Formats: sequence, C-alpha cells, structure tokens
Amino acid sequence: MADAPESIQTTTPATTPGTAVVSDSPAISERAIWLGALLILVSDQLTKLWIVRQFPTPNSHDDFVVINGFFNLVHLTNDGAAFSMLKGQNLLLAVISLLALLGLIYYRRSIDNSLATGKLALGLLIGGILGNFVDRIARGSVVDFIHVYINRREGGPLSWPSFNIADSAICIGVALLFFIAWTAPDPDAEKEIKEPPAGA
Repeated sequence: MADAPESIQTTTPATTPGTAVVSDSPAISERAIWLGALLILVSDQLTKLWIVRQFPTPNSHDDFVVINGFFNLVHLTNDGAAFSMLKGQNLLLAVISLLALLGLIYYRRSIDNSLATGKLALGLLIGGILGNFVDRIARGSVVDFIHVYINRREGGPLSWPSFNIADSAICIGVALLFFIAWTAPDPDAEKEIKEPPAGA
C-alpha cells in the first residue's frame, strides 16, 4: 500500500498589530507605492491650481470661510520652510527636497513595505515631497491654502501656520514611519523565544 502523502504546511508572515500584509509581490508593492504618490501629487496640484484661480492675488488675506471660527481657505505663498524657517531660501529648499526624495526612493526597500502601512507611508511621503518640489520649481514658492484657527475669548485668532495637501501627506507619512518603527517586533526577543535556553 502506498504511503499517505505528507501534509503540506503553509506559513503566513507575522504581522504587527494594526497592520496588514498586502502582497509579497515586489511589482505589486511598487505599484501601490507609486499609485499612492501619484494620487497625492495630482490632488495637491489640482487644489493649488483651483486656489490660484479663485484667489488671484496671493497673500492678500482674502479668506473664504469654510467653518466659521475654525477653517478658512486662503492663498498664501511660502518661499521658506515650515513655520517661516529659511525664509527666501526657495532654491536651497528645492535642492534639499530633491535629495530627500532621491534618498527616500533609493532606500524605500529598507522600509517594511510588505505591510499596507509601509506602502501608505512611502506613497504619502513621495507624493508630498513631489507636490511641494513642483511648486518651488514652477512657481518659485509653495502655495498654502488651508488655514486652521480658533477664535480666542480675549480676542484674536489662535492660528496654525497655513499648509496644503502635500504638507499633510508628509506629516502623516512621517507619523506612520514612527508607528512602524514603534510597533516592529524585536528580532532579539523573537530569537530568544524560538531558541530554548541551553540545557533545557
């Protein structure tokens, strides 16, 4: 009598809580990252184009109230970095953005992009950096149009610096990278669990 065929055991990759494996295929991983980046880039540039057409004069503080006392649309230009740092250094910041973008693309496989969170983070970062880089090259400054603020009781608004979709994508992407690093399993701890102590 022929021996019964041995059962084939399959293993599934371990995942970190809060993440999900999307695909083991490098081609699908790359496609998801670039599609995410393209979505951010297109949405960022389209919204900026709309703002420029609706508010032709930049920095005029001609606000459009979306939520009174909280959220306005504006047309501001920024030739510096966040929080008005490096004001007037648009070319320098364009070069820094390009270097950061190239570094991120080159080292993208060092990030665990087999997880949906990793793909999302990379797509957000690449798309966000590209969005503001296009502004710096094409317009000479970055277009900001989201103004979030709170009216204080003693008078006057308490405002957050104006930003755009690219800025939001970069911030969320960085936060996701911190989340991935924070929740990543410790390789040394896993090794200790798998290898029983000597003499056991």
